[in-house]
Amino acid sequence: MPWASGSPRDKIIMARPSRVNATRQPAASRGGSGGSIGSFVSEVIGELKKVTWPSRPETSRLTVIVIGISGTIGIALGFIDMGFSRIFQRFIEGLFPF
Repeated sequence: MPWASGSPRDKIIMARPSRVNATRQPAASRGGSGGSIGSFVSEVIGELKKVTWPSRPETSRLTVIVIGISGTIGIALGFIDMGFSRIFQRFIEGLFPF
């Protein structure tokens, strides 16, 4: 090896973690709950109770905004598509005049 001992290259190689002894452990031994489906469902319900849900008017307003933006983008993409179709149609008619 052309590098002397203690070179930066040696330090980088030595800094890599070894994955030879890495093994997967079951969830229960990793500190996970390892509980039943019932405990999972009860935890989910508990977390959902902590959520601040939007009011009905806020939900309606945001739904209208999403539908409006989606429609606007759809119309814009339709016009862009129509423009490209006309450009390519004229280009093809120019290549193959029948």
